[in-house]
Parts: sequence; C-alpha cells; structure tokens
Amino acid sequence: MVPLVHGHADPAFRSVREIFEASIADGQNLGAGVAVYLNGRAVLDLWGGIADAKTGRAWERDTLCVSFSSTKAVTATAALRVATEHGISVEKPVADWWPEYARADKDSTTLADFLTHSAGLPVLDRPVSAAEAAEPGLVAGLLAAQPPLWEPGTRHGYHALTYGWLLAEFIRRQSNSTVGGYVRRHLGPDLHIGVPATLLKKVARLTFPASDEQEWTGDPDPISLESVRRMAHAFRDPESLIMRATANPPAAYNNPEVLTGGWPATGLVTTARALACHYRDLLAGDLLPRAVLADAIRERVRGIDAVLGSTSAYGLGYALASENMIVPAAAHPTTFGHPGAGGSIGLADPHHRLAFAFIPNLRRDWLSGDRRAHRLLEAVYAAL
Repeated sequence: MVPLVHGHADPAFRSVREIFEASIADGQNLGAGVAVYLNGRAVLDLWGGIADAKTGRAWERDTLCVSFSSTKAVTATAALRVATEHGISVEKPVADWWPEYARADKDSTTLADFLTHSAGLPVLDRPVSAAEAAEPGLVAGLLAAQPPLWEPGTRHGYHALTYGWLLAEFIRRQSNSTVGGYVRRHLGPDLHIGVPATLLKKVARLTFPASDEQEWTGDPDPISLESVRRMAHAFRDPESLIMRATANPPAAYNNPEVLTGGWPATGLVTTARALACHYRDLLAGDLLPRAVLADAIRERVRGIDAVLGSTSAYGLGYALASENMIVPAAAHPTTFGHPGAGGSIGLADPHHRLAFAFIPNLRRDWLSGDRRAHRLLEAVYAAL
C-alpha cells in the first residue's frame, strides 16, 4: 500500500506525524504539508494526500499551495527589511516618501499604521479586477485618493487585501521592485508572491469540504461567543466591512490570473517547508537585525477588530496570540506569525527557538470546527 504521508520526523515528534497521518486518512485534510524547525534544525517535514481532487494528483515534496493571509507576515518582513536598508522610520509620515498619499485627511498616516491595520483603508471604493490588482502601483493609487474610514492610528481593523498593496507601494518606491520580486531575491526563492507560470502545474488545487462540514459549531472555544455573534452577523451582511474587504477584487485562488498576480496580502504560493524556513531565518537574524525583529513583535495594537469583530493583536505586520491567531497554551507570549484563510499558518516562538508552518488545500476555518493546525502545534509543544 502506497503511504499517504511522506517525509521525515525526528523520533521525539512521532506523535505529530501520527496526527498528520490520521488527518489525511480520515479526510480532515485532503492534501497538506507541515514543517517544524527547532534551534534552526529541521525536526519534521511532512507532506501527503491529494493535491488536486479533480485529477487525483498526489501531493509531492515540491507541491505548492496558496497560503492566503499567511502571506502578510512575509510581506511585513520585506517592508521592514526595506525600511532598515533605507533608514526609514516606521513612525514617520507616509507622505514623506509618498506625497500623493497626503490627501483626504491621511497626511499623518505612518508606515506603522499600514503594518498594524490602523490606516483606515480596509476596503476599496471602486471595483477592481484581477488584472488591475496585478498592475504595480494601480491599487495603491486608488487607496491614496480615498478618505479613511476612521482617523488613522486611532483604531485597528483587518485590511484583508489592501494591507498588501499599501506595503507594496512602500517596497516599490524604495527598491523599484514588486513584493514578489523582492521576496524571491532577499527572503527565499521558494516564497512565491506571484507564482511563475512555469510552476502552475505544481500548485495544489483548493477545495471546500461538504456543506454540512462548513456550518459553524455551537462550541467555538477558544473564540468567545460574543465574537462569534459579531462575526456571524458580519459574514451574513454583504455590506459589512469584512465582506467588502475580502470581496474586491474577486478572489478565485484556483484562477491562474490570481495565482500569478502577486497579491501581496494573500497571494503567497509556497510549501510549508519554505514558510517554516522563513521563520527559522527570522529567528536566526538572517533576514532582519535582531533588534528590528524584537521591536516588530512588540505588541502595538490589541482589541476588538473593527473589521473582523473578533479580538486581534499585532506587532509590526506580525499577528500575535489572540482570537485571530490561536496558539496552544504552551506557546510563549512572544510567539508571532500569521494565520491564513482555510487553515494555513506560519509562526515562530523565539523563546523555544521554534518555527512552524502548515498549509492545506482543503479550506476549513476555526468556526466550523477546524483544529488541524492547533492539534499539530499542541503535539509539537508536547514533544519539546
């Protein structure tokens, strides 16, 4: 019998492998990858299942998959690296390097506001196509002309898509590069924010579980019932901020135009191994100076997210433990990273020198009972 899961796990992490194997066998995962680095060493690198339910194509070692908002942490690293290279303070007004942005009561907005989802621009005022979204500078120009929904810096609310184009404009103006190009050159060649057309055949096809598995559970622990009520109301209202923030441009992530488009908030196409390596390299000081990273993972905002309706918390671009990034109790308070829609996550725990990533192609979420990454992480911490 052909094994469903391939790769290696150190003996101490055998239970993690067993949980991953069981999730493939029982259908909780269709196909997925998971990777763990401890003290800079790969202690677990597994992949398995089906990459494409339509063709039966197997998930292989180099199968790529969309990681959705796990992208945001990689884009944050790129922006912080550019700021460091050019000596630009994240607390200085954006208008210092983007004069056109100083319109419609946005002249005091800072790069830190972009990174903490505090800019007040979570939605686009006009429809944007996938082709326009791939045009460098176009979406940023639209955002520069918009008035903010709240005074920048006074509250935070998830900029699900616009986060990426705001930071992309900073990177473009300072380095004359797209986010995808900068990331491949400086952060890792296997981190594709805009996958090359030649690699499309290696990308896993996303799919959804059966409709009865998508219903929200009555016990969403550890998300509070109040947060569930707010989120449920928002997701049922097409005019809510979360729906407007995620529906424009239309995001069909099996569409080659989106996969190659380089959406810098949600378009990272990669392996769990490469995403975990990103966090390994951050911990090692290879991507950012240690002092810069320490400042970046310091909590800047926390509270009820104006867009999501749940509690979220951020450093400079990196999500911190909250209802929006749920981590096991054993995780250290300094843990940082970013989750993505459908179950993906990448994170680092500096105290334990741990880097972790999980990327599936069967899209579930916390409120429909998805605990796949959490179960794996719990087993990782139990093995330390």
